[in-house]
Amino acid sequence: MTLPILLACLAGVLVGVSRQVNGRLSLSTSPLIASFWNHIVGFVALSILGLSIGGLIPEGAADAPWHAYLGGSIGVVFVAAGSWLIARIGAVNTALLVIGGQMVSGVALDVLQGVSAGLLASVLGVALILAGMALTQRRR
Repeated sequence: MTLPILLACLAGVLVGVSRQVNGRLSLSTSPLIASFWNHIVGFVALSILGLSIGGLIPEGAADAPWHAYLGGSIGVVFVAAGSWLIARIGAVNTALLVIGGQMVSGVALDVLQGVSAGLLASVLGVALILAGMALTQRRR
C-alpha cells in the first residue's frame, strides 16, 4: 500500500510543478501557447512510453462512443484556463478553485443521479472549501 500512496503524492507534486511551469510560460507568451507546449510535450512523452511498453492503442478504441474523445478538448481549455489564472490569482488560489470546482461538480452530479449516500458530508465538504477560499480573499 505504500507504493501507491507514494505514487499518488509524486503525481500531485508533478501536477503542481506542471501548473507552475505553465503559469510562468503563459506570462512570457500566452496561455494558449503554454497549453500548446504542455500538450505537445505530454503527447510526445506518452507516445514514446506507449510505444516502448506497448498498448498505445487499446483494443476496442475504434468502438468507443464519440464523446469519449472530448477529454482532449476539455483538457486544452482546462490547461489554458489554469495557465491564465495562475498568472492572475496565484498558484494556491488556482488550486483551491480547481478543488472547489471538482467538489461542487461532484456533488451536483450526485444530486442529478439521485445518489443520496454521503450527500450531507459532501455538502459540508464543499461548504468548508468555499469558506477556506473566502478566508484567503480577506484583506489583512
